Amino acid sequence: MNKTVNTLNRSILKLAIPSILANITVPLVGMVDLGVAGRLGDAIAIGAMAISTMLFDLLYWNMGFLRIGTGGMVAQAYGKRDLREATKILTQGLATALAFAVLILLFQYVYAELALKLIPCSERCAQLTREYFYIRIWAAPATLSLFVFKGFFIGMQNSISPMIADILVNVLNLLLSVLFAIKLDMGFKGIAYAVTIAQYSGLLLCLLLMAFYYRKMFKYIELRAAVKLKELKRFFAVNYNLFIRSLCFLGIYAGFTSFSTGYGDEVLAVNTIMMKVLLIYSFFLDGFAYAGEALVGKYIGAQNRPLLHLSVRLTFYWGAFVAVLSTFAYIFGSSSLIRLLTDNQQVIADSSKFYIWLWIMPVISCAAFIWDGIYVGATSTSHIRNCMLLAVSGFFIAYFALEKLLGVQALYVAFMLHLAIRSVVMWLGAKRNVYAKV
Repeated sequence: MNKTVNTLNRSILKLAIPSILANITVPLVGMVDLGVAGRLGDAIAIGAMAISTMLFDLLYWNMGFLRIGTGGMVAQAYGKRDLREATKILTQGLATALAFAVLILLFQYVYAELALKLIPCSERCAQLTREYFYIRIWAAPATLSLFVFKGFFIGMQNSISPMIADILVNVLNLLLSVLFAIKLDMGFKGIAYAVTIAQYSGLLLCLLLMAFYYRKMFKYIELRAAVKLKELKRFFAVNYNLFIRSLCFLGIYAGFTSFSTGYGDEVLAVNTIMMKVLLIYSFFLDGFAYAGEALVGKYIGAQNRPLLHLSVRLTFYWGAFVAVLSTFAYIFGSSSLIRLLTDNQQVIADSSKFYIWLWIMPVISCAAFIWDGIYVGATSTSHIRNCMLLAVSGFFIAYFALEKLLGVQALYVAFMLHLAIRSVVMWLGAKRNVYAKV
């Protein structure tokens, strides 16, 4: 038993650590973009970056099913040792990604202008948002295809390839943002050009990695068969529920940003920075969620009940360990993290009112993140969908019920509540939706 535990722990770390190393670059780049924006002007520039990010979140987080659904289904195909099925899922994912990218490009103007009419912000803030949006939007084909490749690699128990791709994309984005926006004095447009170039560079690298690691799977590529309605049925059945899940996430994060605008540009800047810092922890924990996704999918595909149960338990142990470490990191490093993102003294001072949420967030959210990965590996997407519908309802009900009493703090209460709801609902449904798969 000890040998099996040690082997599984090594497998979890082998999958999680590369994902964590890649994920670390994501918040760092977000911080750099935010920091660059903060040094281009005043708090309005930070607010414009927040709104720009929200607009792309509304687009791309809805497409998150391309990574999640691909990863879970490929992991199960890997467990069955069915390379033809894994190749078909990859092909279906890429075809879907490109189709959605074309739709996004066709309706970009309608989407952006409608969104800016609905979001209360100053004219200067809207102008900066437009400058950024209409450049970065042309990265849509690369961005969505990268989602699919990342899911495929993780499903194949290979977290090295997405790590390499993520690091390239994020480091290149970081360097080019500073070069274009500040050194070459291109301003907000420079940040958008940096993101676009970095995304296409990442896509090219993924194609090269695919050819290097999985050339033998090319013989299974059947484009016509993969996009037939009958073949797409399971792919879309799984991903429809994940699309609803993504909409719920976006409702929460977009609601957080939109409600923040109602408190003025200064509060919007503070909340934007606080959310960036809050999510740093998730990038660490997501590495173990990805490991859980890959292993659960693998053992369900192989119909191995003992290893399924053990992999779930060990993944939770590692998740709890990360949560405890993160809690101490936030307690002792909150001020330093905020100062990395802005030199605006008023924003720094106002942020201290919200430190308590940084300190308690890891413990509240740990189970939610790990269960997400486990459920995705099990492709139990209908329960994920139902869980998120409850969570998003809890977020909005809590905010509107408490806003008059707590003001802007109600946003943070509501955000923490949605995390707690996810944890409890998925724990209650695990027996039927995960363990019963084998």
